[in-house]
Amino acid sequence: MKQSLEEKQTLAMEGLAAGKNCGQLVLLAYQEELNLPEELLLPLSAGLIEGLGTLEGSCGALVGANLVLAMKNKGNPMVQVEVAHLFQDFVERCGASICKDLRGIGKEKPLCSCEDCIKEAIALLY
Repeated sequence: MKQSLEEKQTLAMEGLAAGKNCGQLVLLAYQEELNLPEELLLPLSAGLIEGLGTLEGSCGALVGANLVLAMKNKGNPMVQVEVAHLFQDFVERCGASICKDLRGIGKEKPLCSCEDCIKEAIALLY
């Protein structure tokens, strides 16, 4: 039976507390639908932490969501359009796509917490 959005988000927050990164959590939220083992998804997304390791890169949750979307749309020539919509929707909800901007590095406050970025990325795919 398909997990509810709330179940996916709750499991992701438990995974965050256990040390998994934002990209890993989005991929794991859709592991069942992708029919891929955790042993593959975790190393595949290990580098998606903290803006691709530099804070200067794209949010790992957003990149993870793009990977899920691409895998769910294998062979679909319109996947690029869907990825663009996902990107736009994420920026509308979270305020940016770059990790340091989302986290508010060098600013007074963050635009969107890592937890909320993960939840939004999962929701946008649901």
